[in-house]
Amino acid sequence: MGDLLTVALAQVQGRPDPAENLETARNRVEEAARRGASLVVFPEMFMALPGKDRSPALLARESDSFLDGMAGLARRVGLTVVFGLWEPSDDPERAYNTAAVVGPDGTLRGRYRKVHLFDALNVQESETMTPGNAPPEIFLHRGVPIGLAICYDLRFPELFRHLAFRGAELMIVPSAWYQGILKEDHWLTLLRARAIENTVYTAGCNLTGGAFCGRSAVFDPFGVPIASAGEGEELLVGQISRRRVAQVRRRLPTLAHGRRDLFRDE
Repeated sequence: MGDLLTVALAQVQGRPDPAENLETARNRVEEAARRGASLVVFPEMFMALPGKDRSPALLARESDSFLDGMAGLARRVGLTVVFGLWEPSDDPERAYNTAAVVGPDGTLRGRYRKVHLFDALNVQESETMTPGNAPPEIFLHRGVPIGLAICYDLRFPELFRHLAFRGAELMIVPSAWYQGILKEDHWLTLLRARAIENTVYTAGCNLTGGAFCGRSAVFDPFGVPIASAGEGEELLVGQISRRRVAQVRRRLPTLAHGRRDLFRDE
């Protein structure tokens, strides 16, 4: 296996119809394959954008069929796909906000349920969503250890440190990051900071259109921007190098220098 891993971020508009989003996925996954990617990422809430008559709990009733559709697509094209999914929770009025990972064989390789709900800036996710109760796990793709976070998680560095100490070399962040005063600056600054402080790649895939700002981006372990998008729909492609991670960690061994005897990482 070569050193370079090509990752595609599908910056798309949020739409309310899961069937329409499956068609968007088909087009973007096929394009990602043509451009040499083996892993393609879709934003948070990609399954369906909620609304007044489309609560997450209602949308979650279609989670199995949407997951099956994405699995069939991943298997047909032969790529690993990461995407936002609504899942039923024990509360019939609220759903889990999930990032799912489907492998090129169509099997579910990973699942992370968002633990930090965005109850801020006049948004109350906890009214319609149930928080996850477990930290994200590492999944392997072509030998690269990858961690997942979702949107608002980006403001909680301990989650990323948790993943870094467990070997992650790439952090994928599906998001529905809102527009607003300084919000785009926060998004890009935090993606870059999480990369620098953990000497990992970070790849943030955001929704665009409506209230969302786009600006998907990939930063390398030294904080160098290697790919970035504007505010429109776009398939962004970047390359991940394990050799680059090792090189930066030799030059800047912050993970090795961490005083875990004094500061617990969980």
